[in-house]
Amino acid sequence: MPKAELILLVVSVLLLLSVLATKLGGRLGVPGLLLFLAIGMLAGSDGPGGIWFDNYALAQFVGTVALVFILYSGGLFTRWGTVRPILGPGLSLASLGVLITMLATGAFAYWVLDLRWLEALLLGAIVSSTDASAVFGVLRERAVRLRKPLRPLLEFESGTNDPMAVFLTVGLTLLLTQPEMSGWQILPLFAQQMLLGLLLGYGLGRASVWLLRHLRLSFDGLYAVLSITLMLLIFSLTAVLGGSGFLAAYVAGVVVGNSDFPRKTALLSFHEGNSWLMEIGMFLTLGLLVFPSQLPSVAPSAILLALFLMLVARPVAVWLSLPTPRFTRNEKAFIAWVGLRGAIPIVLATFPLLAGVEAAQKIFNVTFFVVLFSVLVQGTTLPLAARWLRVRADEEPSASP
Repeated sequence: MPKAELILLVVSVLLLLSVLATKLGGRLGVPGLLLFLAIGMLAGSDGPGGIWFDNYALAQFVGTVALVFILYSGGLFTRWGTVRPILGPGLSLASLGVLITMLATGAFAYWVLDLRWLEALLLGAIVSSTDASAVFGVLRERAVRLRKPLRPLLEFESGTNDPMAVFLTVGLTLLLTQPEMSGWQILPLFAQQMLLGLLLGYGLGRASVWLLRHLRLSFDGLYAVLSITLMLLIFSLTAVLGGSGFLAAYVAGVVVGNSDFPRKTALLSFHEGNSWLMEIGMFLTLGLLVFPSQLPSVAPSAILLALFLMLVARPVAVWLSLPTPRFTRNEKAFIAWVGLRGAIPIVLATFPLLAGVEAAQKIFNVTFFVVLFSVLVQGTTLPLAARWLRVRADEEPSASP
């Protein structure tokens, strides 16, 4: 067992390299998360760092905690006034869009990856949700401002589509490990998770606002501790009661972020910094977890799957989820291209590994490759796509078809 000071030295060096990488990523137009993953891979067992890490349970725990922080922070910075007009389209993208993406990608995976149907659908569920944190990191670095309907829609989608992907992944994993179960048996579970997630997220969010307004603490620093405690309590209590803790964390964040209470500015800044720390830590951990030497064997089929996801599955899901003429053809095309895959699919890919699904290692390696390909191709071309499709705030919208 390495000494504590050696572990802390390695962690601090990796974090420092990741922070510095954000500057390099901004200049190169490369999303920071890609560099965080690269640093983790270089430090891992197959890289020059030589750090052996294959603890999937720990990686899943780190990813879960980090996702709670990121979703809650995303909710804090979501302005309800900008979300309300796009609530319907956003919910459609976050639910129907994820389901369509899973079905289309799963069918293609069944054809190219020699998986059983349920395994192929499981892979489709794992890569079905988007990660907009990378999108807005690139757009901020390159000073690309999107027109008003697009930015809140993409922010809302990224904050609400993860619970759907988590549910589909867990449900299909159960069906694979418990063959006696029927697919119809998980539908009530879905309704229960979404309903409890929404209700408890809102109710506990209101309770959090009341505490932040009325509780007088002796030291200012304790308000940050209180905020983290309430966030973790909302997630864990909702999950224990059978709801979606991730959805509850995001909804509670929206409630708290759109309310007034003392020291709000300081707490928002605190959570923004924590969100960055969690994102870096999550990507570094997942980079350490992967074995790059295993990726070439799945590269050809994973590239095909990534291209299908980017060029077919996501666009079809967007067009079917947004059937109204409210969004122009160019805006829908940009929404489709923004479908970056990030750390969440890699975290979800640890679920079948821990459950002992037969093709779990293959699914994990393919998922990691799909994420890398998506970030590298879509992440680096987002500013170009925004300019080409004329969806920036300083440009006139194109006519609807």
